[in-house]
Amino acid sequence: MSRIGKKPVPIPEGVTVSVSDCVITAEGPKGKLQYTHRPEVSVTVDADAKTVTVDRQSDERRCRELHGLTRAIINNMVHGVKEGYEKRLEVVGVGYLCAVQGKELQLRVGFANELKKQIPDDLEVTCPTQTQIVIRGCDKQRVGQFAAEVRALRKPEPYKGKGIRYQGEQVKLKPGKSAT
Repeated sequence: MSRIGKKPVPIPEGVTVSVSDCVITAEGPKGKLQYTHRPEVSVTVDADAKTVTVDRQSDERRCRELHGLTRAIINNMVHGVKEGYEKRLEVVGVGYLCAVQGKELQLRVGFANELKKQIPDDLEVTCPTQTQIVIRGCDKQRVGQFAAEVRALRKPEPYKGKGIRYQGEQVKLKPGKSAT
């Protein structure tokens, strides 16, 4: 039995979870999320105990894999609509800047042109300072994907460490030519 899959997901106050056919809907103060689960697993909501349980139909490898995965996705949905997720990025380098204008993230990161990245409607992106980017949203996957796309525009380079990195990320610097 999957250790993650057999644990019930608690439903906090202010969050409603419903299941119809294979569609799970979680709604809370931060937003509304939907997920269509695979037919190899079954999801039940216990309104009295305020929990969601995931069961699998057989012990085949594919069913065991989906058991823990489905429970983890539902847990992330419940946490996301209640509290939301946040990723922080740092822009490191002389003259490197970031700003938000309308629904666009503008980055000056050492290229000849300013880079512009469209912000999805379901995410909230702010720049508290000119070298910090904060991405917030209720969907963990969307927040992480957008943060990865922004970081990919200018990854930290290994000699001086300039570029866009996650907050707290350690960049291992290589010695230059002169170090022999």
